[in-house]
This record gives sequence, C-alpha cells and structure tokens, in this order.
Amino acid sequence: MKAKHYVVQKVRKKADKVTFSHKQLDGFKVTPHNHLSYPGISVNSMLIVKPSLIEKLLKKKNQRKLDYYLQYIISLLDSNNDNDDSTFRIALNDLTRYREIVEYKYRKYLDDKYINLLLKKIDLLEHEIKSKMMYKEQLKSYQTYQPVMEEYEAEKGKAR
Repeated sequence: MKAKHYVVQKVRKKADKVTFSHKQLDGFKVTPHNHLSYPGISVNSMLIVKPSLIEKLLKKKNQRKLDYYLQYIISLLDSNNDNDDSTFRIALNDLTRYREIVEYKYRKYLDDKYINLLLKKIDLLEHEIKSKMMYKEQLKSYQTYQPVMEEYEAEKGKAR
C-alpha cells in the first residue's frame, strides 16, 4: 500500500465540521466502541490511512481475538459437565467466520507471512474442537452399545 499524506485545514473560522469523501480515500474503517464524551468532538467512524498504524491495530486486534478464542476453547474442553455438540458447533462456526474475516478483509492490509501464521493458529483451534467432538461422539456410541454387548455376552455362555 502506497503511503499517502493528508492535511486537515479549517477553511472558515466558524466551520465546525470537516468532511471528506470516503470513496476517494483508501484505508481501514474503524468505529469506536467506547462511549466517552469529549467536549466538541463526536466520532462515529474513523478511516485510518497510514499503513503502519493499520498493521499495528490489526495485529493487536487479532492477538486479542485469538487469546479470547483460546480461553473460550480451553474452558469448553476443561468443563466436566456434558457439553452437547451445539456448544462445540457454535464455537466451530464462530472460528470459521473469523477465518473468513481474516482471509477476505485483513489480507489486503497485512503481509502474507503473518496471515498464514494466523490461519495456522486458527486451524489448530479448529482441530482441537473437532477432536473433542469426535471423542464425545465415540464415547456416546460406546455407552449406547455397551449394554447390548453385555447382554450378548451373558446370553452366549460357554460353548463346548
């Protein structure tokens, strides 16, 4: 991405609002999530155009998101109660959605090496969820067939 420089100038002394055409500017759009009020400033959205700042923000955001998913998956795997498949499927669907966001939204702002590393981490998390789902499924099938096998063994008796 080519570095561009912009200068904000106040045209009139009484002008309170400065607007730009967002279609002409290339950058990453951010909406603030905090609701702090500053005197005279109201920010609904912000377009970041400096590539190094975009990269830093996205790396920090992705790290925070991966840490959140890691803690969530660890709590799912460590819970002793019987989690049904729906909780694992919800987590798997959420990871798939996050993977698509990384692939299609962040790829143009981050380098390929970092994107590939991020996708490998997401693959690892998905693999853990899938392996836990398979383990639960095998345990469930074993528990359903165990009484049938015990009855069969009891009826069989000794053959001479």
